[in-house]
Amino acid sequence: MPSCPECETALNIDVEEVEEGDVIACDECGTEYEVVGVEPLELARVEEGIEEEDVIITEDEEE
Repeated sequence: MPSCPECETALNIDVEEVEEGDVIACDECGTEYEVVGVEPLELARVEEGIEEEDVIITEDEEE
């Protein structure tokens, strides 16, 4: 399970129920991530007014 880079809380994501384009919010800090890939799970941080030069989190990077 990936963790939020802002607060390091585990993001509770059911990979079977998300689709590309869905937005997931961290329960702890409220940071939002867009699902940009599902196989493997990839998330990009959603920021208002900023192009998509965001950090991408993949399932493979978790420790």
